[in-house]
Amino acid sequence: MPPADAPVPAPVGVVLAGGQGRRLGGDKAIVELEGRALVLYPLEALHEVCDTVAVVAKRDTLLPPLSGLADLWIEPDLPRHPLTGVAHALQLAQGRPVLVVAVDLPCIDGATLRRIVGADAGAAPVVAPRVHGRLQPLCALYRPAALAGLSGFDPGARATDVVEALGVHEVEVEDPTSFLNVNRPEDLIQAAVCLSGR
Repeated sequence: MPPADAPVPAPVGVVLAGGQGRRLGGDKAIVELEGRALVLYPLEALHEVCDTVAVVAKRDTLLPPLSGLADLWIEPDLPRHPLTGVAHALQLAQGRPVLVVAVDLPCIDGATLRRIVGADAGAAPVVAPRVHGRLQPLCALYRPAALAGLSGFDPGARATDVVEALGVHEVEVEDPTSFLNVNRPEDLIQAAVCLSGR
């Protein structure tokens, strides 16, 4: 175990792209928003903060070409749960924290991610924002200590419940529109408005 005053290693940025996207018609990562694949938006924001970036996806996830943009980490087929990708990323991050962003958060920005990474969270295994009263476990910093609690989690449990049980340092965010979640075709219209306002 590193000494308490050892520098914290820089996080690996991870886009979680293993979901099925049923409400959006499937293949969420390649859905186009303003002429670009949805996965490219969180990738771009993560590149502002992290020197290493990966996309975690299922074997059958359709993705645009990622060459030069991110590594591709294939998560286990089961369970189908968003935290499967988080646990897999922590396993592959070689002792570094992982800063995860769900593929369906195209309005997330580097400033918000820097606020999460820069939070003075003490020993909390997870640093996550709370937006409109809801914890955001799929846009959060997971430290290596979180892996023990994510190993063998109940796949029937809500991600928020599992993550809260790990111990979370909550972060205030300045721009809640950064957390606009694209789940349905009509959400793409809102996301386009959000992006055009930047």
